[in-house]
Amino acid sequence: MNILMITDNDPAGMGIAFTNAINRYTEHRCRLITTSEKYGFDYEKDIHLPDIKDDDFNEIEHLLKHTDIIHFHVLRDENSHLGPLIIRDYIKGKKILHHDHGHPDHIINADFYNEKYKKLKRKVIVSTPDLLKITKNSTWVPNLVPINDVHFLPLYDFLLDQDIIKISQSPTRKYHKHTKEFKHVMAKIQNKYPYVQSIIIENQPYVECLKIKRACNIVFDHMRGWFGISSLESLSQGKPVIAGLDEWNIQYIKEFTGANELPWIVARDETSLEKSFHLLIQNSELRNSIGMKSRKFMEHFWTEKKVLEILLNIYEQL
Repeated sequence: MNILMITDNDPAGMGIAFTNAINRYTEHRCRLITTSEKYGFDYEKDIHLPDIKDDDFNEIEHLLKHTDIIHFHVLRDENSHLGPLIIRDYIKGKKILHHDHGHPDHIINADFYNEKYKKLKRKVIVSTPDLLKITKNSTWVPNLVPINDVHFLPLYDFLLDQDIIKISQSPTRKYHKHTKEFKHVMAKIQNKYPYVQSIIIENQPYVECLKIKRACNIVFDHMRGWFGISSLESLSQGKPVIAGLDEWNIQYIKEFTGANELPWIVARDETSLEKSFHLLIQNSELRNSIGMKSRKFMEHFWTEKKVLEILLNIYEQL
């Protein structure tokens, strides 16, 4: 199959991550077209519209004509353009898939999008289990990270600077990721443990963000019940990861992975978050043990191939 992914900005780098994984592990061929960039993350790109020179859209038109599947990410659909090319002019005979990544407009207007995809008889996949609650007739396809690429390999706690304990968070939207609560708890933690350093990673290129997190001892995701890409990246890097997973998400993760125990440290409020920090700060052996379990969990249960099995099965059913 020839697969063409189309998105505005690449959502958490998942467009290029899935593209690379498909090309790396399957006989299918996938290309990615992006039209814009948000937050300055500088994810790896395939075809990026602002980079096109001399108005040469021949390659894009060739891909539109010869693809078997058009995989739209976020809110993109055929009623938009790629430069001078209108996507709907090329969809006849194509299979189409929509991929919801939790865009705020989609969440706020869930009924509109549910009705839209129902009328179009389109298949929808979602990036995290919580989105199944609002996106009707959808399927969860887990996000993935290339766990064997160098930036995702562990630098275990005992190899880090033990004079400073670094605790980090990398929120895309701070108002949505409990950054205010994280700061409040860390202020109390640092009063007791002056050698603890709080790091909020923002406005950094993606690779630099990964380097900073890899040099940290503990990573906080958020407490909204689900988990972000930050969790998967840091688990792969062998870190203790704290997130407020709820029972809905825990159940879906266990069903996907087949694991009886999950590596996340669950904290659903400031009290449990502070308690978790205390335990991890005081015990380097515990940090290292949890970190190694985090890495093994990703190696055994959350590989690119395992995720692709779900996506490719959906492609076959379109």
